[in-house]
Amino acid sequence: MVRRPSVTPSPWPRRGEGRQLSKVEDKDGVKVVVRNRRATFLYEILDRIEVGIVLVGTEVKSLRSGKISLADAYAALHGQELFLHNLHIGAYDKASADAHDPLRRRKLLLHRREIRRLMVKIQERGLTLVPLQIYFRQGRAKVELGLVRGKKKYDKREAIAKRDLKRDLERARGRGERE
Repeated sequence: MVRRPSVTPSPWPRRGEGRQLSKVEDKDGVKVVVRNRRATFLYEILDRIEVGIVLVGTEVKSLRSGKISLADAYAALHGQELFLHNLHIGAYDKASADAHDPLRRRKLLLHRREIRRLMVKIQERGLTLVPLQIYFRQGRAKVELGLVRGKKKYDKREAIAKRDLKRDLERARGRGERE
């Protein structure tokens, strides 16, 4: 009689058993590319809106590789359409000589009634649209826009004080666990 070696189950899924989510992807299939952390410090976020964005092929490749900056980006209305300005998407390395313009304005995809609703809110004093994060949801590039109002200097000092207090509490808790 021939003995066969025992087979241990593989930790890797077999074909067709479903794919593993990467570490940056959550259960909804959302892969965050970049977050605008500075926006939460500079602005008071009143509303959040998920919109699509029109990109060319090399921009999608650059986005997937993380060559993007939201530093001075904002959304503005031109006629009946919404565009994203100053969003820097770096050139894709392996593209041909005629690569995309890194700072071109990019069209945002919303329904007409959503654009009208935002138009009314933007015309109020001091409100603007700022991108909060860019991510891929089920393979499609999405932008999370925030309807924001600028914070005053005392609001920023308040945020700094809260952050420092939280940091001090964490340090104290850490010291208490070590003793």
